[in-house]
Amino acid sequence: MRISGGQVFDLEQGFLSRDVYTDGPLLSQLSGDSDVLDASGCYVIPGLVDVHFHGCVGEDFSDATPDGLQKIADFELSQGVTYICPAGMTLPEEQLTAICKNTAAYRAKNTGGAEVVGAHLEGPFLCMAKKGAQNGDYLHAPDGAMLKRLQEAAEGCVKLVTLAPEEPGSAEFIKAAAEMGIHVSVGHTVANYDTARTAFEAGADHATHLFNAMPPFAHRDPGVIGAAFDVSHVQAELICDGIHIHPSVVRAAFQLFGKERMIIISDSLRATGMPDGEYPFGGQMIEVHGSRATILGHPETLAGSVTSLMGCLRQAISFGIPAADAVRACTYNPARSIGIQDRIGTLDVGKEASIVLLDQKDLSIRAIIFKGKPV
Repeated sequence: MRISGGQVFDLEQGFLSRDVYTDGPLLSQLSGDSDVLDASGCYVIPGLVDVHFHGCVGEDFSDATPDGLQKIADFELSQGVTYICPAGMTLPEEQLTAICKNTAAYRAKNTGGAEVVGAHLEGPFLCMAKKGAQNGDYLHAPDGAMLKRLQEAAEGCVKLVTLAPEEPGSAEFIKAAAEMGIHVSVGHTVANYDTARTAFEAGADHATHLFNAMPPFAHRDPGVIGAAFDVSHVQAELICDGIHIHPSVVRAAFQLFGKERMIIISDSLRATGMPDGEYPFGGQMIEVHGSRATILGHPETLAGSVTSLMGCLRQAISFGIPAADAVRACTYNPARSIGIQDRIGTLDVGKEASIVLLDQKDLSIRAIIFKGKPV
């Protein structure tokens, strides 16, 4: 297939006027067939990569059901999110094991929808004071042996784990995670600057939903945010749903960390794509009104978003983030954060041919190509 006439995302140069070719499931120098897709008036971008979300269309990754994960993957692909690393919650080890086994089984069957490229264990290794919407009854001290059991249940597909590094045993946990090929993300934490920096220098390389569920960025106590900024290998997530982070802070974060280090996530819940109402979430109930989801009875406690990653991309651009920078933060950067940037995240020859065409005027989806095939 030849995709012609669009503005094509380039990692270094932004958008370029050029053609894109696919040959089977991969991007190529020339097309292996005569099909032509007119991309006039469109941005041509890689399929999006979400490394932190919980569910959509009434389904939650933590339910650990094959049908639920299939529905999640199908919906995400329909939104131009072609690669997903869903997040589990703070739950008993038995349920976390079920989540990991379900993920491994789904990956083995490969029954369509967005590709599940891994799993993100957002809990249970968090702190009580910043647990947010997580269930405090199931919080657990950092435990490398437990993480190993979960990684074995997942058949190696746990890619991310969130950690409150002030908890005892964190240094050993970070080392153990690295040995298992798992990236450690600092989050749901009251860690000060020194504690967070120690964790980053020990190998943690990711910050879970920056600004949310962590101390603020203060001029004498810069906390996790300051430590993440100072350690250059750290990438930082932002929930760009227009609820969790003020547009000014989104702009400031991109200026502070640079386009190379920002990851836009959705942190979306099962209520995404569903009407307002009450929904279960991590052993608790949430209520959704419009674009805002909170713990039932605690309207001040946000509980994730009800916006897809594609919606977050549009929000970021509306906030003034340059389109190419926002696209990078939804594609290459998240892929790099879990070590799969060699095969996805850009439109370079040899990468997988997962492509989205967005109307340049309103950013609506004009076409989705997944591994060389129209969706």
